[in-house]
Amino acid sequence: MALGSGPLDRARFREVLGHFASGVTIVTGLEDGVPVGFTCQAFSSLSLEPPLITIAPARTSTSWPRIRGAGRFCVNILEAAQESLARSFAEAGADKFAGIGWSPGAVGAPRLEGSLAWIDCELEAVHEGGDHELVVARVIELVTGSGAPLVFYRGGFGGFVA
Repeated sequence: MALGSGPLDRARFREVLGHFASGVTIVTGLEDGVPVGFTCQAFSSLSLEPPLITIAPARTSTSWPRIRGAGRFCVNILEAAQESLARSFAEAGADKFAGIGWSPGAVGAPRLEGSLAWIDCELEAVHEGGDHELVVARVIELVTGSGAPLVFYRGGFGGFVA
């Protein structure tokens, strides 16, 4: 169905947009010294000058409001071997940090051990975005690890082959 010819079918929308491969991140922060985080594939660079990124957490997220309140967070770009971490941080309710190694980054937010890269950010703006929020954040510090990226494509996780 073409845009403008009527409402789009949600399943078709997800199917077609699922053909866009994306990296996988976990966004982390601290609320009163307690680590909090969620899996987020809706991540992108936005601007070089000033250095800005975007994320798009779901309005139903229980973790994002806690991170938003702190105003600072870390985007942990996941390495191919971190699929189980991505899955556990996507679930609501559990202690996501149990048994997970992390250290505080430049803004205090958790940097998860073994990640491919870490982007420490300060919140700049939050905009309405349908059933998500569009978050703009200023990059404070960038650090890289090593390995290959975890990729999400057509509803599943995989790796990257050059």
